[in-house]
Amino acid sequence: MVDKTLADNTFSFSKDVLAGIASRVLELAQQHGASAAETDVSEGLGQTVSVRLGEVETIEYNQDKGVSVTVYLGQKKGHASTSDFSDVALQDTVKAALDIARFTAEDECSGLADRQLLATDFPDLDLFHPWSLPVEQAIELALQCEDAARAVDARIRNSEGASVSAQASHFIYANSHGFLAGYPGSRHSISAAVVAEEGGSMQRDYWYSAARHPADLDDPLKIGRIAGERAVRRLSARRVKTGQYPVLFEAPVAASLLGHLVSAISGGNLYRKSSFLLDCQGQQIFHPNITVDEDPFVLRGMSSGAFDGEGVETSARRLIDQGVLQGYMLASYSARKLGLQTTGNAGGPHNLLVHSTGESFDELLQQVGTGLLVTELLGHGINTVTGDYSRGAAGFWVENGVIAYPVEEITIAGNLREMFQHMVAVGTDTLARGGKVMGSVLIETMTVAGEG
Repeated sequence: MVDKTLADNTFSFSKDVLAGIASRVLELAQQHGASAAETDVSEGLGQTVSVRLGEVETIEYNQDKGVSVTVYLGQKKGHASTSDFSDVALQDTVKAALDIARFTAEDECSGLADRQLLATDFPDLDLFHPWSLPVEQAIELALQCEDAARAVDARIRNSEGASVSAQASHFIYANSHGFLAGYPGSRHSISAAVVAEEGGSMQRDYWYSAARHPADLDDPLKIGRIAGERAVRRLSARRVKTGQYPVLFEAPVAASLLGHLVSAISGGNLYRKSSFLLDCQGQQIFHPNITVDEDPFVLRGMSSGAFDGEGVETSARRLIDQGVLQGYMLASYSARKLGLQTTGNAGGPHNLLVHSTGESFDELLQQVGTGLLVTELLGHGINTVTGDYSRGAAGFWVENGVIAYPVEEITIAGNLREMFQHMVAVGTDTLARGGKVMGSVLIETMTVAGEG
């Protein structure tokens, strides 16, 4: 076995080399007649180990690099990319982008971000913590995690395995306005998924932890135990009667609701008029209990960054204030299409933080009374134009504020505008393992379709 380690801060290319490549791309674009250009040069490497039923299943090493270049001929735009850092490849890639631009229709909204909006301050957001993890140690952590999951209950008869992943990357973004900046980042994770069986019925569930710094990861034994407990508790699931009930989205699935908000207020859907939240800035779109912040400056945050994908300076802002939508999520192009200014969201949102309304998970169950706790969502029945929502679900039936039994083969349905208006509570059981940080969410009423 080859002993490799993601350690020693070792990239094959230094930050200065990436910056030199970026500068060279811009130089070539100018030489070949581009009126403006931008480029992203990046490198990533990592190690992922997975085990299953006590045996090593895969050991994967990844190392990749790339250069993407966008050129402009006035209002015409072309894009090309390569994984080859040689000067010949860079020249060929720039020429390919220019060839595309020459045959592209003019678009008055295309172009670089406005110069005065570009970031000039680059705080250290503590995003880079490479994990010095020998493969033998990664295997041992994965085995511990899976063993802990399988040891929870004798009814856990099978496993989809456990994995440990350590990843690091760095990049430079540059454009012909003179912007050139970048930074390294890391992302590590531990996960497990197991299958429980009883009376011919099988149920699977999983758990994972992800963080920038390995010290922020949950203990592998805890991750495995939670995965095992979640699988076992789903055994003997049944269906429920169709009706209108309160629905509590457990924290791991609640973030999907925030994803639908992001999609609806993103520039592309707005200027194409394919959003159910058209012209809603300044309007009450959520229950007054709901407040959401966007904060690009969270230390070690999964979606932190001082600038967006166009070099535009990011800023912390209140996105939803007591239910009222304060602004959209726009890049330069979509902002120009809408006659607005970019919000620094080229590449997506930066750490969305949903304020808790103060209730613990058990207190949210008490508020449900009789209704549904959703722990898994299936399918993608979302209409972004109308907001109609219909997804398969599994979870638990709640009676008198207490979990009564597991349920499966049900569908939950509603309309996102109405669901947002009836989102009355957000729990204190905040889960932070991605760019959307929130606790469990209670919606006052939805249609639950099960047995007739």
